[in-house]
Amino acid sequence: MRNIKLTIEYDGSRYQGWSRLGKNESNNTISNKLQEVLRKMTGEFLIELYCGCRTEAGVHAYAQVVNFKTECTMDTEEIKHYLNRYLPMDIAITEVDEVPERFHAQLGVISQTYVYRMTITDVPSVFDRRHTFHCFKVPDKKAMQQAAMLLIGTHDFRNFAASKSDKSTVREIQDIDIYGDDEEMQILICADSFLHNMARMIIGTLLDIGFGSRRKEEIEEIFEGNSAASAPCDPKGLYLQEVRY
Repeated sequence: MRNIKLTIEYDGSRYQGWSRLGKNESNNTISNKLQEVLRKMTGEFLIELYCGCRTEAGVHAYAQVVNFKTECTMDTEEIKHYLNRYLPMDIAITEVDEVPERFHAQLGVISQTYVYRMTITDVPSVFDRRHTFHCFKVPDKKAMQQAAMLLIGTHDFRNFAASKSDKSTVREIQDIDIYGDDEEMQILICADSFLHNMARMIIGTLLDIGFGSRRKEEIEEIFEGNSAASAPCDPKGLYLQEVRY
């Protein structure tokens, strides 16, 4: 049995995330589209995919990492060409590698990095509107950076999550960087892992602070449960940039 690792780039605009389970289970997911093509390629019905980070509905990826086991004898270049030929045009396989049997894209993660892209020009580009969030006023970058410092480190992020869980909600944010030029601002967040909607709720809160509707001191109040995090940011500007192992 071979263990195949894929690096995937996708535009998540029209998908319900990497996967969608439970009562709202949907076939319109990145994982389902990939499984359909893999089944045809390998002739194997039970293809189990493990991914580095479960992106949410509407979120994109520059470099999602996935692995699966197969008896398929095609070499890695043949696999790459086959998948890119039959997958939808908004999903691309950028790398295919054969990896040791013990490699597991979900369990071996050291860090996950998201980047949020925001345009700050007067008029939003009609070509970028599906892939960036347009700010109708320029947020206060310094205030956002000061608030971001309060998020870095190991904290209980249960109040920055959309759904409650019996599992541990303690996570470590390793870095938050806010940067940009006269046309675009970006927020980069690197953590050991993310809770459901955690990245989007953090970004939404930072943006509200940048727009002056919240104070940076409210970060501590959210951790303590004395205030609620802001609504999740618009997913169209969010990209999974890197998964490290």
